[in-house]
Amino acid sequence: MTQVEADKDSPEYWLDDHGGALYRYALARLRDAHRAEEAVQETLLAALQSRDRFSAHSGLRTWLIGILKHKILDQFRRDAREIPLDDPDPGPDDEDAVVASSFRADGHWSSRLADWGDPEASLENGQFWVVLQRCLDLLPKRMARLFVLRELQEEATEQICQEMAITPTNLWTMLYRARMGLRQCLDRNWVGEARG
Repeated sequence: MTQVEADKDSPEYWLDDHGGALYRYALARLRDAHRAEEAVQETLLAALQSRDRFSAHSGLRTWLIGILKHKILDQFRRDAREIPLDDPDPGPDDEDAVVASSFRADGHWSSRLADWGDPEASLENGQFWVVLQRCLDLLPKRMARLFVLRELQEEATEQICQEMAITPTNLWTMLYRARMGLRQCLDRNWVGEARG
């Protein structure tokens, strides 16, 4: 490593070089700009305090994102312990409405499944992530949080259940409902938009 590269990895450059990527990562998972900024600040502070433990086996950004991932999980744990009185999660009847509207009485889809084209190309499209974020915002907060943990952060079922104090059956039920809600929203706002 050259002296210039070593200087570039010094903490004074972390925010300039990695702040944007860290913020985008946090925002996609926390869905709140203020909380994303807070998570990035906590990450940079924790990294600064433990920089002597950084080994160059992984890249600096990879190390910082690893710390950020733990800070996000900490926020999810705090949220799971604090249930706001003015914003309760909807009950099962409200969630069942999303599922019920997706199927006919005979168990078949109530509407024809849209052709999504090349899903991998969608993931490369920045606009897809904007639409996905809007769709996640329409889900109940707890359900969206579980979806993000399982599908975007790829956390293990056991870890999610432990952190969120739910059973595996409850997790899979809420994930199913989240997927149904996201499917409807993405069909309207992503696939429908692409066809129009």
